[in-house]
Amino acid sequence: MTGSLFKGNFWSLDILSTIGYDSIIQHLNNGRKNCKEFEDFLKERASIEEKYGKDLLSLSRKKPCGQSEINTLKRALEVFKQQVDNVAQCHIQLAQTLREEAKKIEEFREKQKLQQKKTEIIMDAIHKQKSLQFKKTMDAKKNYEQKCRDKDDAEQAVHRSANLVNPKQQEKLFVKLATSKTAAEDSDKAYMLHVNMLDKLREEWQSEHVKACEVFEVQECERINFFRNALWLHVNQLSKQCVISDDMYEEVRKSLEMCSIKKDIEYFVNHRKTGQTPPAPIMYENFYCPQKNAAPPGKATGPNMARRGPLPVPKSLPNDPDYSVIDNYSLIYQ
Repeated sequence: MTGSLFKGNFWSLDILSTIGYDSIIQHLNNGRKNCKEFEDFLKERASIEEKYGKDLLSLSRKKPCGQSEINTLKRALEVFKQQVDNVAQCHIQLAQTLREEAKKIEEFREKQKLQQKKTEIIMDAIHKQKSLQFKKTMDAKKNYEQKCRDKDDAEQAVHRSANLVNPKQQEKLFVKLATSKTAAEDSDKAYMLHVNMLDKLREEWQSEHVKACEVFEVQECERINFFRNALWLHVNQLSKQCVISDDMYEEVRKSLEMCSIKKDIEYFVNHRKTGQTPPAPIMYENFYCPQKNAAPPGKATGPNMARRGPLPVPKSLPNDPDYSVIDNYSLIYQ
């Protein structure tokens, strides 16, 4: 850190001027304003991150995404949904971290404001004393100059009245001269006293100005360092968020590498297969020469493809178990 730049470069030839001091104060105030702007930026970014995280969380948990998939691709999709959920949680956590960083900036800014205020109170007081004493000194100077002119006028009047025969008038002039000399001497002493007091205040003000410059320069160095580090930390947090998100998405990529097209196809076939024999071809049937035992259109003609077997050939055996007989009456047409 430096410590001599401020105190060597913010003076003015005018003893009443505070232009250098005011320039430093304005710079410090702008610095705190910049910190406040970055603080507000972090708060806004935190709101964006939180909203994004919550929206992503809602999307992950509520929106279907390949819910009817099976086997290895199904597992990959489950990993995908879980990692999206994790990324959403990370963004919500990042929002909280950004708010904590914004709070630190606010505390630092308020701390510097209080430190600056203490020095400003001292400087404002010495500026007022200096200005007031300067006014008193200038008033004393004007009074002194006027008394000197009055003394000079009285001396000239005495010289001009040397030839006057009226002693009474001469006596008045001498009395006036003596009075003007006394007044001039008194005003001279008062003027010198005020000049000495002003010079003492000037030295005191210069000392306080140097101290203020040193305090303010250290304070500004701390602010720049804090601001720089806060910004550095912020981008590191954003980079970390990207790395974490990429790590989570890498888990999805790994699960997709485990996805097997062949296994998923075999899994589907094994669990959903409906048969291995295709339907028989549809045969031509002549209306006038119908073929016996012709299968209905679209039905298989292979052996016993129906769910029930064919009806048994009717027999006249009353004890045949394939038939029902009531009072020796068969239900099968004989």
